[in-house]
Amino acid sequence: MFNFFQNIHIDWLGKRRVFIAFSIFIMLAGLASALGRQFTPGGSDAFNLGVDFKGGTVVTAKFKGNKPSDDEIRGALNKVGVADSVIQASTDKPDEVLIKIPLIENTEAAQPSAAQPTNEQNAENPLAAQVQAGRTTVKNALDTFGKEAEGENSLDSVTNAAYKIIGTDSVGAVAGSQLRNQAVSATLLGLVGILFFIAFRYDWTYAAGAVIAVFHDVIMVLSFFSIFQWEINLTVIAAILTIVGFSVNDSIVIFDRVRENLAFNRTDSLFKITNDSINQTLSRTVITAGLVLLSVLALVIFGGEVLRSFSLALLVGITLGTYSTIAIASPIAIWWQDKLGAAKTKLIEVQKTERLASASRRSVSRRPIAR
Repeated sequence: MFNFFQNIHIDWLGKRRVFIAFSIFIMLAGLASALGRQFTPGGSDAFNLGVDFKGGTVVTAKFKGNKPSDDEIRGALNKVGVADSVIQASTDKPDEVLIKIPLIENTEAAQPSAAQPTNEQNAENPLAAQVQAGRTTVKNALDTFGKEAEGENSLDSVTNAAYKIIGTDSVGAVAGSQLRNQAVSATLLGLVGILFFIAFRYDWTYAAGAVIAVFHDVIMVLSFFSIFQWEINLTVIAAILTIVGFSVNDSIVIFDRVRENLAFNRTDSLFKITNDSINQTLSRTVITAGLVLLSVLALVIFGGEVLRSFSLALLVGITLGTYSTIAIASPIAIWWQDKLGAAKTKLIEVQKTERLASASRRSVSRRPIAR
């Protein structure tokens, strides 16, 4: 394999306190953001959940002539205050488009026309009020493209009409509480499987380091999403699962090199062997992570609004996943091994002291095995 770095000697473990302090700072900032937004009167939610998690209103619109592009419709919705819309074009009807918007917080702000339900009727049926508010919001946005063919009038019968809303309905959360619980359970079971595999294949201290690094990556990504209020939808969940696999794979590469170096070098300390292993695999890490980051960066810049949350999650997660392999997983595994090794050494020394004291029949005061 092509090697970018020849004879590099960076003391990664010597900087572990700086790395861990940086991670703790980001996670505390994310926690403060989530708690502050959640418990501030009149504040927003801890996370900006999209339509997939909160539900909303679906409006089907039919256009006359040239249909506006998805970006133009999304831009019109942004101007009326809808930032998390989902635009889906119909495959069999090129002049129709399906517009999904999140729940409208203030349903009384929507003023229905005479042919639509009144506010008193909406108050008796919150679902109908929500659908009406969503329809009115979408109508205000689509009015920028021309007049709507209202009532029973068809789109072709009104000469100056540009569009007609032919259907409105409410949509529930795609990722309901049951689905979210199942996703969390599946992820935790997957991490337990990773823990047992790495413990069986390498050592359980390595497994603990890899799994803690995975939790670190997920929490860090969620911290960024809470701080910057990026939208969380189902594509973000898919990105987080991708990050989990990427982070574990990177950690295993370094752990495998540590195991090889331990077999060939029994004189150097574990810290030096781990530093050497990280430096030896650094070229592979930079090439792999660099190529993935270039692809993800292209998605962030050119992917548009539809892929924005997904690409941002991958950009942050892969960057932090590469960082955590060096700064979190390896120091935790080596620190744990060092602690266990010190404890075993002290245990052997105490056992020897007890045998000597028994042979000379002298009383020996025992001390606890701790540093």
